[in-house]
Amino acid sequence: MSNAAASPSGPIANRGAITACVILAVIMQALDTTIANVALPHIQGDVSASADQINWVLTSYIVAAAIMTPPSGFLSAKFGRKRVLLVAIAGFVVASVLCGLAQSLNQIVGFRLLQGLFGAALVPLSQGILLDIYNVEERGKAMALFGVSVMVGPVLGPVIGGWLTDNMSWRWVFYINVPIGALAFAGIVIYVTETKFDALAKLDIFGFSMLSVAIGALQLFLDRGEQLDWFYSGEIIVEALVCAAAFYLFLVHTFTAERSFVNPRLFLDQNFAVSMLFIFIVGVTYLASLALMTPYLQTLMGYPVVTAGIVMGPRGLGTMLCMFVVGRLIGKVDTRWLLFFGLALTAWAMYDMTGWTPDVSQWTLISVGFVQGAGLGFLFVPLTTIAFATLPAHMRGEGTGLYNLSRNIGSSVGISVVSALITENTQVNHESIAAYVTPFNHAFDATVAQAVSPVTLAGRAALDGVITTQATIIAYMDDFKLLMLMSICAMPLLVLLRKPKAPPAVDHSIAME
Repeated sequence: MSNAAASPSGPIANRGAITACVILAVIMQALDTTIANVALPHIQGDVSASADQINWVLTSYIVAAAIMTPPSGFLSAKFGRKRVLLVAIAGFVVASVLCGLAQSLNQIVGFRLLQGLFGAALVPLSQGILLDIYNVEERGKAMALFGVSVMVGPVLGPVIGGWLTDNMSWRWVFYINVPIGALAFAGIVIYVTETKFDALAKLDIFGFSMLSVAIGALQLFLDRGEQLDWFYSGEIIVEALVCAAAFYLFLVHTFTAERSFVNPRLFLDQNFAVSMLFIFIVGVTYLASLALMTPYLQTLMGYPVVTAGIVMGPRGLGTMLCMFVVGRLIGKVDTRWLLFFGLALTAWAMYDMTGWTPDVSQWTLISVGFVQGAGLGFLFVPLTTIAFATLPAHMRGEGTGLYNLSRNIGSSVGISVVSALITENTQVNHESIAAYVTPFNHAFDATVAQAVSPVTLAGRAALDGVITTQATIIAYMDDFKLLMLMSICAMPLLVLLRKPKAPPAVDHSIAME
């Protein structure tokens, strides 16, 4: 390649091609967070696994990806960002093919673990490249593209996965990564040049180990807690204790060691520190609501998998459109007002959802979903931009890893909490409603109520189904209300964000040849 390095203010050669390549890599990784979910029943039958065992197909990927996200900055500093990114893409594609070829539960869990290990670096490294090749004025547009790829992937995953599973085979939810990965790999080889790296850089083994143990134990605690009835299980108690102890040791080591795995100076940047908490809340509210909507549409409303995915599609459309709009507003409108508007849209959407029943119209599902997606569009881009606006360029590698880790943990916590609350509140509501169901309740005197009368055996069975449905609807309302309150409670964080006084320096080592 012969392109000269770009000047600080001038355009970087092949920037559009670079952007397309890294966005493809991000989409590939983001799709795999949800694309396998709808295929689990088919995988379960093929590998002869129980309901508890098959969940390890999801858990293994999540745990591996969470553990390997923080060291992505160190790996790029030691070996070079381009080299690490290429290895990550190649490893992810190979692991995807192996998942598709798996013949047993142990094989597919092992290959999903491998897939998570390689895929963890794709998002933070791609984000770091985009932050470096776009100047401050254009960074909002770049983060809009990045945000679309990260947040729309989980929305499209169930749709694509459902179609592939119904029309081809569950194995194709993994094989689809091959053409996407090949395009991304070829583009990065051609257009991206290597960054400066230090082959003598050393990894803080103790800090990394403690953080890895804490993250792994937390993920297992969250993913297994609902199945094992939380603290009534010895396994869950052990995982909670291990997580707390490992995280405590990690914090002590971070603030006392000379060279720790995570540079504590990152958190001296107020915008970055507040944004870490903010993106955690965004992860909770957005992906948790997605986790609620899928069973709501399929179980309570009886929608087929593909139909449910299509109804949820406008949510992603709202995100995409607003991200591009916000990308143009960055620098012209105070970022804090954009974030406030995004939180307000999200809170309103959740408020509307607290009144939903299975009789809600498709138009309501689509329009409210669109508004919620629009709210995310007004959150993700400004938040990502302001998080790194005042962070020195040499800290961005570590910063992007921690930032994405915070979002991932928020998503895991949110999904686990709302799923547990659905189960628990359904039982509580069922008990409360059932207390009013007796043969002496005159509501059952009406002819229309005879089919669910508590007097006959068939009536009692039908009545129990009706009560369970009503109890579940109320449980969903409670979850939506909780997410609404979280969005409102996040608003005071806006006063802690500071408008950048001066544009940060651009790392020119990313400039293309």
